[in-house]
Amino acid sequence: MQTDYTAMLEQAIQSLVADGKEPSVALIKSRLSGSVPMPLIISALQRWKKNGVVPKIEIVSVSKSAEERIAELELQVRTLTERIEALENRQR
Repeated sequence: MQTDYTAMLEQAIQSLVADGKEPSVALIKSRLSGSVPMPLIISALQRWKKNGVVPKIEIVSVSKSAEERIAELELQVRTLTERIEALENRQR
């Protein structure tokens, strides 16, 4: 699962600039429509100040719930079972 924070950060910074305010971590955080980890806000602000653009920032979640893992495994078992059956039917 990926979470893309780029659009949210970009919108918050552009909103501040449009209002004639100098973006800061606190001001960006106050303009965000959702929750963004503080290190990402700091990184985006630093890169925006240096390059004038917000970099693509996304987080890939490596932890999945037990239900998601079970569903993926069930799908994999079903797919493999179908493939085995197809191979067995070809050999007959």
